[in-house]
Amino acid sequence: MSGPLSGVRVVEFASIGPGPFCTMLLSDMGADIIRIDRPSGVGGTGPNPVLQRGRPSITLDLKAEADVALAKRMAAAADVVIEGNRPGVMERLGLGPDDLMAANPRLIYARMTGYGQDGPMAKTAGHDINYLAQAGALDAIAKPGEEPRAPLNLLGDFGGGALYLAFGIAAALHERNTSGKGQVVDAAIVEGTASLMGMVAGAYQSGSLKRGYENNVLSGAAPFYRTYECADGRHIAIGSLEPQFYARFIEAMDMQHYADREQRDPAHWPAMSAELEDKFRTRPLADWLALLEPLDACINAVLTLEEATGDAHNASRGVYVEADGFFQPAPAPRFSRTPGALQGKAAAPGEGGQEALIRWGIDS
Repeated sequence: MSGPLSGVRVVEFASIGPGPFCTMLLSDMGADIIRIDRPSGVGGTGPNPVLQRGRPSITLDLKAEADVALAKRMAAAADVVIEGNRPGVMERLGLGPDDLMAANPRLIYARMTGYGQDGPMAKTAGHDINYLAQAGALDAIAKPGEEPRAPLNLLGDFGGGALYLAFGIAAALHERNTSGKGQVVDAAIVEGTASLMGMVAGAYQSGSLKRGYENNVLSGAAPFYRTYECADGRHIAIGSLEPQFYARFIEAMDMQHYADREQRDPAHWPAMSAELEDKFRTRPLADWLALLEPLDACINAVLTLEEATGDAHNASRGVYVEADGFFQPAPAPRFSRTPGALQGKAAAPGEGGQEALIRWGIDS
């Protein structure tokens, strides 16, 4: 195994969404991971070829005494345990932090929940959309006259959840080098999302960013920071925020009658957007790219996922790789000396687990 986390052993109690994504990131960075699956599976779905890549699986019935004992032996040999159950579940199984850290004081016990381990909503059920709503993010991205819509589950589950869990684990491992002690990492998706909202919250309160979709330069209301439909139904993304980019953009679009108007004054945004919408519908995407991409004014095509995998820049950087019959995102970020790598396909429940236990020196 290669990567900056090579030598770090992780026990993953299988869960959905942010838990396996966090563990995928750790695996890509070289961590040695064994996933514990339930006999009934998780979430009613089979292995995800991307999220569950790079670690073997062992199937355990955590209501059976012998299987709980095996899970404890695994945790005793690990550096990190990751679980994503509601607060109290692992304690009732005899696999909570106190149980596992008593035998392994150096253990990092990482917990992924929506609302955190305590507080009035700690045991409340929820999903990405609920956590965005609770953090104030869903309202901030809503358009007037439309109901707030979640941006897939990228912002909460994966941004505010998995990335903060992985960051917390890395920070706890670093601190352990000094103290010699493990600790609990309590990663709540609401709190991670609130942290992601830090720039927006600060800008609102300082007045540098105006509230309301129609006044917000980053919301999609500004004519120079949004997408437009072209004649062929494809879309182009315009991100000409800075004055120099904006000047190049309006000149190329033959709209210099806006040059003497304040770029960030929302009063003229609706009229300018309407004019640009009409213009972009007159020509196909390829024509607009030929005109606008050479400007170096933050303009590009809105690619489908399939197009992104074959895009010239993405291909040159190896952004996507083909593995196990699927196009998959390559490990990110990149390291100059200790690069990450895909460590294998997504294992079916129970696949490869016995061999992994032998490698860890654990008698099953």
